[in-house]
Amino acid sequence: MSKGLYLWLWIMLTPAIGQAGVDMSKLQGLGEISYHQLPANDPQQPPYHIYVRLPVEAKADPARRLPTVYLLDGGANFAALAGYYHYLRLGEEVPPLILVGISYGTDDWRKGNRRSHDYTLPSAEREHWGGAEAFDQWLQQRLIPLVESTYPSDPDRRVLFGQSLGGQFVLHEAMFRPWRFWGHIASNAALHGNLERFLADADRNPDSLPLLFVSGGSEDTERFAEPRARWVARWREHPDPPFRLKVVELSGETHFSALTTAFRQGLRWLFPAAAPVP
Repeated sequence: MSKGLYLWLWIMLTPAIGQAGVDMSKLQGLGEISYHQLPANDPQQPPYHIYVRLPVEAKADPARRLPTVYLLDGGANFAALAGYYHYLRLGEEVPPLILVGISYGTDDWRKGNRRSHDYTLPSAEREHWGGAEAFDQWLQQRLIPLVESTYPSDPDRRVLFGQSLGGQFVLHEAMFRPWRFWGHIASNAALHGNLERFLADADRNPDSLPLLFVSGGSEDTERFAEPRARWVARWREHPDPPFRLKVVELSGETHFSALTTAFRQGLRWLFPAAAPVP
């Protein structure tokens, strides 16, 4: 992560942990942000740090239920996308949304970042992978109930956004828990360690098909791009896929630079009525 992004993250989050003397109201693009600490299901693990950004519409019409975007790797992605969302709203490209960032509070696995465990299905090559089922249960039992009981969040319009291994977890939810989220945005999904499981059959939501936006940077490394291309080919050729699939190549984007472009294009596909007419 760049020094600039670390500085941005520090400026944004220090008030939430009690730092005095920083006036966040002048960073109007961030909107209204609330903080929660949620325990992991495993008491031996450190807690998750949850950041929630409310749009102005939440106060203007408290009875209105709003779509909610859950951001994996929130320690970085919430910091990058909370202000970017403000610009998308100024341009009326997306509807009013609640943003929920799920943060480990660190990039270092030795200090508690469990993304490579939480976001993945098991892999014979990586013994620390394989926690996706447990993380899904944590979402169901702890995070989603907190958000939907505290904020005007629409349970029928939950969206999950993930980058890299976070994108693997997005595919996991769309394929094996298709009733958990209505919309899914997988940016540069990393399937290099357990692709075969994602090429097998998926579960089907009997009530409605989940929406799944999958994007990859044209300059992503072969390590990630080749397994993703195999996944795309498998499900594009499926005679009756268990989700509505949109696949986009993001020209000129690398594995990490694709973040904001995937966020914007994914939301515009999920909410086409909100985008301005060209």
